[in-house]
Amino acid sequence: MAKPRVIVTRKWPAEVEAELKANYDVQLNERDIAMTADALQDALRTADALLPTVTDPITADVLSAEPLRAKFIGNFGVGYNNIDIDAAKARGITVTNTPDVLTDCTADLAMTLLLSAARSAGEGERHVRSRSWTGWRPTHMIGAKVTGQTLGLIGMGRIACAVAERAHFGFGMTILFSDPYPPPVEVTARLNAKECTTEKLLKDADFVSLHCPGGAETFHLIDTAELKLMKPGAILINSARGDVVNNEALISALRNGEIAAAGLDVFEGEPHINDGFLDLENVVLLPHLGSATHSTRIAMGKRVLQNLNAYLAGKTPRDKLV
Repeated sequence: MAKPRVIVTRKWPAEVEAELKANYDVQLNERDIAMTADALQDALRTADALLPTVTDPITADVLSAEPLRAKFIGNFGVGYNNIDIDAAKARGITVTNTPDVLTDCTADLAMTLLLSAARSAGEGERHVRSRSWTGWRPTHMIGAKVTGQTLGLIGMGRIACAVAERAHFGFGMTILFSDPYPPPVEVTARLNAKECTTEKLLKDADFVSLHCPGGAETFHLIDTAELKLMKPGAILINSARGDVVNNEALISALRNGEIAAAGLDVFEGEPHINDGFLDLENVVLLPHLGSATHSTRIAMGKRVLQNLNAYLAGKTPRDKLV
């Protein structure tokens, strides 16, 4: 019996690619170059399963492929706003993602951004590398205190709760959160986290960290009006999705001192980076590293394969979205 035909859109960890080779008729992406829309559409015509990443736009147009052979899309990532879910559902395609396995590493990365932005770590590192540092002095590169401050979390899912745990128990921070679907009371009670409106959170928090999904409902959730609500000394952290923040508005707020700093792992229109960010010292910029640890990326790949195996066995995949 022929092995199922599977197409993988980007290079995956070697351990997972070895499993793919052993069990499937697989087309890997050894050059690790993003596939075009035409190539993605052709994959849907010629394979039994397409395994994209969160940066592959699986649009309604891509999903209109005829004749359609692939009835399974296993997204490598917890986010899935790169896939037109309604169009996939209309075509009877099963779509899965990879929750849970990247929670801790993404929470660690959010805290990395928070600490780096607060203590001017990026600017300081550049200062040392350029040999501009002339020695310690009392007024040099003064940052913001983290311990005991107020952290506001917009979105209170698994990753946000993990950030809250690190911030509250590790740094004694007060936790505020806003989320239309809050976690169980016992979870927030343990963290002493207080629910409030997004407006109040923006006004009261010293640090605002974004943990909401991307998509139409959260597009530019943080825009000029929201940034103006924040304290002048506040710091914005985004490790969620780039289009949740209006990048132009954020650049203006950072340049004009309306907020103190920002830490960004994701960007609107990435991998393109707005040039305005590159001229600012009060922003830490990372290239979408939230889940980028060896063990986590292996676990994500294996989670995709678990979902695929379940689908091929006629079972409901653990992480089925539609």
